[in-house]
Amino acid sequence: MPELGDDTMLVNRATKTLRQLTLEKVRSAILTLQFRPGERLVERKLCERLGVSRSVVREVLRNLESEGLVEVIPGHGPAVASPDTAKVRQIYELRSMLESLAARHCAEHATAEDVEALARGLDRIRDGYAAHNPAAVLQATTEFYEIMFHAAGRSVAWDVVSALNGRITHLRATTIATKGRSKSGVAEVERIYSAIVRHDADEAEAASIEHINSALRIALEQLQISKLVGHQGSQS
Repeated sequence: MPELGDDTMLVNRATKTLRQLTLEKVRSAILTLQFRPGERLVERKLCERLGVSRSVVREVLRNLESEGLVEVIPGHGPAVASPDTAKVRQIYELRSMLESLAARHCAEHATAEDVEALARGLDRIRDGYAAHNPAAVLQATTEFYEIMFHAAGRSVAWDVVSALNGRITHLRATTIATKGRSKSGVAEVERIYSAIVRHDADEAEAASIEHINSALRIALEQLQISKLVGHQGSQS
């Protein structure tokens, strides 16, 4: 965790509102695992690091709580959310249903322009991994799926995914950081893309389901590791 004097999180006040900028900074810190699941978010320390008032910090934490990224622990205050196994499974079940259908319909209906847009999105995912930039990978992955959903004509489904995006991205941040995921994750998305290029709807759907099942396995493994570390820490 960076020292309090670290200025990497200081807010640039020149563009958006102070609340928006602060929200983006704290959300990014959670999604890129600068703040780990279960870590307490102390208002005073956040005010010092961000250079904003306590009222702004409180508003931001309430917003992140509504997104599922922050939870209030009785007697301890706000902390980075630690999703339980049941919730993780539910999120990935929803992803599997929505994304696999989107992949199928995208393979059936994608235009040449859609395929080009997906190719650019896939390149950005590769570039993010190559640069060891988790934030870039997360953004590029979200953009890739947004293109796929809209090319599939599944805009309502994308709205549902977007509503869960904070939780999905938080879990995705955990999985992309695991060893070897830069190769296996990219290969799985490449398989989805390749099926779309060939307009092979069955393969696109199957590849999407396999990709999500793989991510689920990793997410559950990381959740168990996190629980074990937390348990050991509580006994030390």
